[in-house]
Amino acid sequence: MARRAATDSYPARLQKSVRRARIALRKSGVDYFRGDGSDWIALAGLLVTIPAITCGTLLNAVWCSPAALVLPIVAGGLLLRPASLLGLYATAAAALIVESIALGPYADGPARVTPGTVLVVAACGFFGLVLAQFRARVGVPWRRGGTMLFDLRERIRVQSALPRLPQGWHREMALRPAGGQSFSGDFVVAACTNGGRTLEVVLTDVSGKGMDAGSRALLLSGAFGGLLGSLPPHGFLPAANAYLLRQDWDEGFATSIHLVLDLESGDYELLSAGHPPALQLHAGSGRWEEKAAEGPLLGVYDGAQFDAVKGSLAAGDVLMLFTDGLVEASDRDIADGMDRLTGEADRYVTLGFEGAAWHLIEACAKDVNDDRALLLLSRRP
Repeated sequence: MARRAATDSYPARLQKSVRRARIALRKSGVDYFRGDGSDWIALAGLLVTIPAITCGTLLNAVWCSPAALVLPIVAGGLLLRPASLLGLYATAAAALIVESIALGPYADGPARVTPGTVLVVAACGFFGLVLAQFRARVGVPWRRGGTMLFDLRERIRVQSALPRLPQGWHREMALRPAGGQSFSGDFVVAACTNGGRTLEVVLTDVSGKGMDAGSRALLLSGAFGGLLGSLPPHGFLPAANAYLLRQDWDEGFATSIHLVLDLESGDYELLSAGHPPALQLHAGSGRWEEKAAEGPLLGVYDGAQFDAVKGSLAAGDVLMLFTDGLVEASDRDIADGMDRLTGEADRYVTLGFEGAAWHLIEACAKDVNDDRALLLLSRRP
């Protein structure tokens, strides 16, 4: 009895009530972020602004135009759900009717409710409703949508960062999406394995370009980053191919090139899945050599075989990996594009290749409407 009395005491009940209120507040915040929470606060605030605007219009229609009702309508399209938005629209329509009756026919003078005002308010309401329906389907509030896209872009950028290399090596990468967008279908994953002795780099070009390929590139970059270093080098592309086949995408193929470089000896292997060949500059002769490995596209058929090509980077040598957007265009084939790329790269032989990746994209494929990526590795003399 004493324990029950202590449990039913006023401080205990107050503590339980405070805890329930805190949990409810936290849940409502999480639900609102997910798009399931209540929007009554925003709805109440916007409903208050409509009578205020109406009063301002009736007092001085010259300075407070009847078209000012589009302001709460636009804000409602960004903040409210479609059901709440319809209630706001009904209130705005009633306000327009009141203004038109109080101000009189639009033919009697200026600053009245005209058919054009009605059309402008209706058009803003229509686009606001379309936006609200899209936001409700996605389930992300408009304030966090841009933040989430920015976070996704930064995750791709971080995953594409190249690791630091030992002294005597230089690496850099440049990536330029199609149409100046923030998302690209080209990405890089890299890791130092074998106790830091081996550098593994995978450059991938997902089918499509820009925003259309950005979501698939994000998914694949995370999966490829997990596979890289967890499997033997010759097992990476078969595992990546099996992963794409399991996705069962309508447009799910990709090209990829896998570099396995011994940072002590300079020996490397290249494995390719339908990707353009790499280019190696031999410092001794000053000539560029194509390094083309054989292998089918990723995500086309099961049981694909990928044959490696070997090489070695001596002091002063340079190795370039790139996607087809850099060397291929509608008005030229890939051979002409590679000749142009090597011709531009020859300018950096005497100057050094530091900072050259971005300039090579600008010089060779500045106006190409495709994703472009260039990875450059050099062994300093």
